[in-house]
Amino acid sequence: MQGPPQPGQLPPGMRMPTPEQIAEMQRQLAIDAEKAGMTVPEFINHIKQQQMAQMQAAQRAAQEGGHQHGHGHPHQHQHHGGQGQPQPIVPGPPNPVAIALATFLRSQPLKPRTVILNGERKDMFRVKRALRALQSPAYEKARKKNPALPEITDRASLENTFKLLPMSMLALRVNKADPHEGHDHPPPSKKAKRVKGLWTVKIEPQQEAHDDMYYVWLWEGSQVMRKVYAALALLVIFAIVLYPLWPLKMRQGVYYLSWGFLIFLGLFFAMAIFRVILFCVTYFVLKPGFWLFPNLWEDVSVVDSFKPVWAWHDPNPQKKKKKSKSSSAASGSASAQATFSATTGQPAPATATTTATGVSVATGPQPQQRGYTAPRVEELGSDED
Repeated sequence: MQGPPQPGQLPPGMRMPTPEQIAEMQRQLAIDAEKAGMTVPEFINHIKQQQMAQMQAAQRAAQEGGHQHGHGHPHQHQHHGGQGQPQPIVPGPPNPVAIALATFLRSQPLKPRTVILNGERKDMFRVKRALRALQSPAYEKARKKNPALPEITDRASLENTFKLLPMSMLALRVNKADPHEGHDHPPPSKKAKRVKGLWTVKIEPQQEAHDDMYYVWLWEGSQVMRKVYAALALLVIFAIVLYPLWPLKMRQGVYYLSWGFLIFLGLFFAMAIFRVILFCVTYFVLKPGFWLFPNLWEDVSVVDSFKPVWAWHDPNPQKKKKKSKSSSAASGSASAQATFSATTGQPAPATATTTATGVSVATGPQPQQRGYTAPRVEELGSDED
């Protein structure tokens, strides 16, 4: 029995073509390429592409035939049990079910995080929060309104439902990326200042659905309201450009409003200058001085910026915090000693507190005991730190 032909050898029964036959095939190939309006290499590539397309079409037809055969014999699936199997992710065009699923998840509290993907800001979320939302009662209510949403019965169906997003290119799995990856220059000696919480991410080739993975939204939802807002903005700009054509009463109203806004802005800056002058005066007259609207320039809301109306200046708030911590520690130590004495009936052991200025030792009446208990020493930080 003969084995398969080795590479470079012809199968049994076939003869090597003669030089005349090879020349005839080349002439025929040149004639066919000239009829098609292409060169010989282009014609050869065209034939290869046609053969590849025919092979792919035959493979798809075989897969569809096997799928229909499986549905025609439902008794064969009973051997696998009720648990489904996770499906592989094959990207394709979005379908209505995936869009409905994305609309539902976008309305859920997934705690999205803004990241940078290909130089653009995107919303990133964690897979476990999306899976948790798909198992919530809100998803059941959404299924009652839209029965096309898939039913979730087990972990496999849960993951398959979530995989509708990457299959329709609505959300893709990402991972944290190095912005200097792939560059020829060496890594910078000094790290650049990064915005807190702002990652630079890249798309992962393996699109899976585990709890600890991250996905970014590529689908931004309906753009109807954004177009409406853009149209309103254009109308407002167009109306401002046509200001000379406005009626006289409208132009007078805008004139008075603009003056009112300028007066309000001037009073605000005058108040800001006055509060600085007032603090400088009270700093020397009534130490430590007080501020008018102390939270005016703090990172708070507009209403909280004017609360309280005035407050005394705190020259060293950090020292005050350290003193409060040391006093609370001392009071806690005293209460612990009192509890020890009350429960055991024995006097508390001596304690020593060291500070930057000296050492104070507190001793109680010591009973006559053979054993000796070393005093507990509590170190307190200096107020100057």
